[in-house]
Order: sequence, then structure tokens, then C-alpha cells
Amino acid sequence: MLDKIEKVIKESGSFFAGLLLSAMTVVVFLQVVFRFVIKGSLPWSEELARYLMVWATFIGAGLAAANNAHIGVEFFVKLFGSRSSKLFLTLTYLVVMATSLVLVNYSWVIVNYQIKTGQVSPAMAIPMVIPYLALPVGIIYMAICFTLAYYRNMKNF
Repeated sequence: MLDKIEKVIKESGSFFAGLLLSAMTVVVFLQVVFRFVIKGSLPWSEELARYLMVWATFIGAGLAAANNAHIGVEFFVKLFGSRSSKLFLTLTYLVVMATSLVLVNYSWVIVNYQIKTGQVSPAMAIPMVIPYLALPVGIIYMAICFTLAYYRNMKNF
């Protein structure tokens, strides 16, 4: 059951990140064509590409967590025996989850501030809450992926 949930979460994250990166590529390509071929400019393209990259980065961080691709020091895990490694891995995941909770809390503060102020982006005039939502959404996605990876790793011990 957990494997199916993990598969759905990974595939949906991969699809969404791929969609974001594809859209960003198209927007940047259009900007290059407009700037150098048509000799014009798309004033919103750089801003949109930036926001798409921010969203893709946070979703990608969750995907890295799901695939155990985040940077880690395995020296201590390999130095000690299986039981100590399990304890060290559990401690690592607890620190990651505690950090995620703190980050989600403060990112919601930032999002709520954007909602209260009603700030809009300069070029596209979209509510700034949309780009800032990448913070809590991405961190929650990463925490879910870390939790699933933790259970998978504990099952393999």
C-alpha cells in the first residue's frame, strides 16, 4: 500500500516538475526569439521564468528526498553497525522533519503577509502569493517524500 502511495507521489511530482521546466524552457525560448529575431521584448517572460524555476526547485527538492538524492554524510552510518546505523538514520530524519515543520510555519507567515498586503508582481501583475506558495507547498511535499523514504529505508534494514 505504501509503495503505491509513494509511486503516485513521485510520479505526480515528476510530472509537475517536468511541466514547470518545460514551460520555463518555452518562455525563455520565446524571449530569445522575440529579442533577437523580432527585435522586441516580452516584458513578462523573465519574471514568469523566474517563478517557474522557483516552483520547479521546491518540487525538485521533494523528488530528491523521495529518491535519496540529497547530500548526506554516510561516514557515520557505515562506521557503526546495523543497529547504530538505524538509530543514526532515524535521528537524521527527525532533524529533517523538525526543520521542515519550522520552515513550513515561517513560510505560511510569509504567504499570509502576501495575502494581507495584496502585493502583485511588477511585470505580470499576478498576486505575489502565487510565487510565495512554492515555499510551503514544496516543503510539505519534501517532508512527505522524506517520510516515505524513511519508512522505505527502515523496511530495508
